[in-house]
Amino acid sequence: MSPDQDDTAPQVRIERLRTELERHNHAYYVLDAPTVPDAEYDRLFLELQRLEAAHPALASPDSPTRRVGGAVASGFGQVRHALPMLSLQNAFEEDDVLGFDRRVREAATAAGLDASALRYCGELKFDGLAISLRYESGRFVQGATRGDGAVGEDVTANLRTVRAIPLRLDGPVPRRLEIRGEVLMFRRDFERMNDAQRARGEKPFVNPRNAAAGSLRQLDPALTAQRPLRFFAYGLGDVSDDLAVPASHAALLDWFGSLGLPVGSHRCTVPDVEGLLRFYRETGARRAALPYDIDGVVYKVDQREWHEAIGYVARAPRFAIAHKFPAEEALTELLDIDVQVGRTGVLTPVARLRAVFVGGVTVTNATLHNEDELARKDLMIGDTVIVRRAGDVIPEVVRAVPEARPAQARRFTMPSRCPVCGSAAVREEGEVAWRCVGGLYCKAQRKQALLHFAQRRAMDIDGLGEKIVEQLVERDLVQTPADLYRLDAATLAGLDRMGEKSAANLAAAIAGSRTVALERFLFALGIRHVGEEIARILAVEFGGVDETLDADWAALIEAKASVQKHNARARPKGEPLLPVPLEGVGPEIMRAIQAFAAEPHNREVIAGLRAAGIEPAPPPRRRNGADASEGVGTGHVSVPAAGGVLEGRIIVVTGTLPGMARDEAEALIRQHGGSATGSVSKRTSFVLAGENPGSKIAKAIELGIPVLDLEHFFRMIGRDGQENS
Repeated sequence: MSPDQDDTAPQVRIERLRTELERHNHAYYVLDAPTVPDAEYDRLFLELQRLEAAHPALASPDSPTRRVGGAVASGFGQVRHALPMLSLQNAFEEDDVLGFDRRVREAATAAGLDASALRYCGELKFDGLAISLRYESGRFVQGATRGDGAVGEDVTANLRTVRAIPLRLDGPVPRRLEIRGEVLMFRRDFERMNDAQRARGEKPFVNPRNAAAGSLRQLDPALTAQRPLRFFAYGLGDVSDDLAVPASHAALLDWFGSLGLPVGSHRCTVPDVEGLLRFYRETGARRAALPYDIDGVVYKVDQREWHEAIGYVARAPRFAIAHKFPAEEALTELLDIDVQVGRTGVLTPVARLRAVFVGGVTVTNATLHNEDELARKDLMIGDTVIVRRAGDVIPEVVRAVPEARPAQARRFTMPSRCPVCGSAAVREEGEVAWRCVGGLYCKAQRKQALLHFAQRRAMDIDGLGEKIVEQLVERDLVQTPADLYRLDAATLAGLDRMGEKSAANLAAAIAGSRTVALERFLFALGIRHVGEEIARILAVEFGGVDETLDADWAALIEAKASVQKHNARARPKGEPLLPVPLEGVGPEIMRAIQAFAAEPHNREVIAGLRAAGIEPAPPPRRRNGADASEGVGTGHVSVPAAGGVLEGRIIVVTGTLPGMARDEAEALIRQHGGSATGSVSKRTSFVLAGENPGSKIAKAIELGIPVLDLEHFFRMIGRDGQENS
C-alpha cells in the first residue's frame, strides 16, 4: 500500500476493520479478556459488513464476517460440528425487526408456504458461552464450544462438572441427539465468587459472561467444578431420524424440559411482528429483575420444517434474528474528575465524560465510587474508558483501555480540603471514603444537618420540616443552625405555604429550643458516630460542650487501648479488672469527635449558637456513688439511677413499642438503674421488643438473650402499681 494512498478509501478501511476485528476476536474467544464492549464490536462489524456489501470485489473468505466465532484455543482437543454452529444477525431498531419479518414472509411465499400461517417463538438471548451437548442413547458423551462455528473445543470433562447438565436424559430420545445452549453464571453466584477471589487476594472477574467462559475453559476440570456454572438449552443440532422430535420450536423447548434439560421459562409464541415487539418491551422492563444477564431477545420462526425453505445468509440463518437491547457498555473519553460532597460529608469522585449513548440514555457523568476504586481500575484523566449502565443503575466507569492511553493522561488525587466549604477532608483508618469534617458549616451537608439539628430527639424544633429547611437554605436565610435563632415570625411568614399563625408557632418553637439538655445538644451537632447513647455518655462524663471537645482524645484512645490490653492478659486470681475509660465509646468514635473539634468552622458554629442564647444544661452526674435524678420525657439527660431494679443490666430497645416512643423507654430503663444501648452483644441482659423489631431479635435469639414485651417490662419495673418480678 503506497504512503500516499487515501486512508478513507474503502479498501484501506476494510483492511483496518478486518485487522481490528480479528484482534478483538482473539482477545474475546481465545484469551477470555475482551478489549472493547460488545456494542463497539457490533458497530465495527456492521460497518465492515456494509462496506463489503457495497464493494463486492473486495470480499475475502478470510474476513471476520465469514466467520462465526474465534479461533480454537490450544490446550483442548478439537470437535468438528456435524452441523455448523451459526450465530445470529442482530436487530437494533424496530425497523430492523420489521425488515426481518418482511424478508421471512417473502421467503416463505417464494417457497410455496402459506405466510398467513406464520408463527414466531420469542425467547431470551442469554449472555454466556454457546456450547453443544452430544447425547448417544440418552447418555452425555461429548461437549464442545462454538469455536469458529465449524470446529470447537472439546470441553467434555469440564461440562460433566456442571450440575445443571444432565448426564442422562429422562425419557425416550433419538439414538443421536445434539443439544445446543448457553453456559452462564447467575449474578448472585458471580458476586459470591468474586468476593472469594478478593478474599484470596486474587483478581476479580470483570462480568458473569467472562467468568463463565473462563471457568469452562480451564484445563483442569477440578477448577471448573468449583465454579457456579449454569446451563440453558435453546436449540437442536445434529439428530438421528430413528425418533421424531417436535415440529415447532416452542414444543421443542418444552420437550427439552421434559428430558431434564434446563430451558428458559420467559418466552412467547406470537403470530406477528407486533407480538414480537411487545415481548421485547416486556422483557426489557423485567430485565434487571432476572437472576442472570441477557443482552436481548431472539425471534425464530416457530415452524421448524420451514427453516430450510427460508434458508441462510453467509454466517447466519434467515429464519431467526437477535433483537438486542440498547448497549449497556460503550467507549468514551474520561475528560475530567470532579468531587461531589454528599449529605453525610462523603467525598465522591465523579467522572466527567464525553457524551455517549449507553443503556438507552446519553451519559455525561458516572460515579467512580472512591479513591480505592480509582486505583484498582487504574484510571487517568484522558483515558478511553468503558462505561456501563444497566437498567436504572447509576452509570459507572468499568475500566480504562490501556492501549488507547494518550501521553498527556494524568493522575487524579483526592483533595485534602472540602471543595464546597474548604474544611478539612479526612480518610479515617479502615475506611474507603474521604469525608468533609465541616458538618454544620458545609453547605453540601447543610440541609440534612439542619433537619438533624431540629429533630425531636435533638433540639426539638416542632414545625421545622424538610420543605421549610429547603427554602431557608435556598434563599440563603440560614447558613448555620445559629442563623435559625435570628429568624422572626415576619421572615418566616414570607416563605411559601407559611401562614402567619404557622410562622408564629415556628418562631416560638425555635425560641423555646434555647433551653436544652447537654446530651441533646451534643447529639444535635451531628458529630459522626455520635448518636443519642454516645451523647448521653459524653454528657455524663464531661459535663459541658467545651470539656467534651477540648478533651485529650489522643491520650484517651491510648489509655483505652492500654487498659483493654491489661484486662485481656492473664491475671492472678482475685485481681480486679481496671475500669475502661469511656465505656461504650470506641476509638473510631473518639477520632470522629477529635476531627470535629479540630475543625475551626465547627467551633464558629457553636460560638454562634451560644451568642444566640443557647447554653446547654449539664446533666446530674453520678460520681463516687452519688445518685442522679431522672426526668422522663422532659428533655433532661438520662443517667442510670443507683439502686434501681435494673441496676447493672444492659438493655436494648428495638421495634415500635405500643403507646411509647423508644427514647421514653430508654429513659425509663435508666431511671431504674439500667443502661440502654443500641446493639445486641453477649453482655446484653435482655431485649425490649415492639412491632417490626428487625435483625436485633435474630441476634438475641442466636446469643440466647431473653426478649421481653412492654407489658413484661412494666411488671419488672413496677409501673402502674404492679409488683416487680
